[in-house]
Amino acid sequence: MPLSATVVGAMLGLSVQLHSNALQKLPLMRHPWEHVLALGLGAVFGNQLVKWEAKVEEDLDKLLPKAKEANERRYIGYRVIDSEATPKIEELRVIEKKLRI
Repeated sequence: MPLSATVVGAMLGLSVQLHSNALQKLPLMRHPWEHVLALGLGAVFGNQLVKWEAKVEEDLDKLLPKAKEANERRYIGYRVIDSEATPKIEELRVIEKKLRI
């Protein structure tokens, strides 16, 4: 994975430099040292992106259980309507309709 990230990042850096020269209507390989610099910066960017993504995933795995626990504490009185409670709700609706009439 790090090798592919390095290669993809390097190609991204090179393509940015080539597009920059093309937009300015300059020769594509005007200053070769700029292309080498762009390759290096792109490779570093690709590797850092992979590291950052792994860290974000790790942090998310730590935070999700905490968020779930906080939600459960917040809704302590909340209860899912089960099949036994459904007839009672229907009876209440019927009584409510009778009272409106």
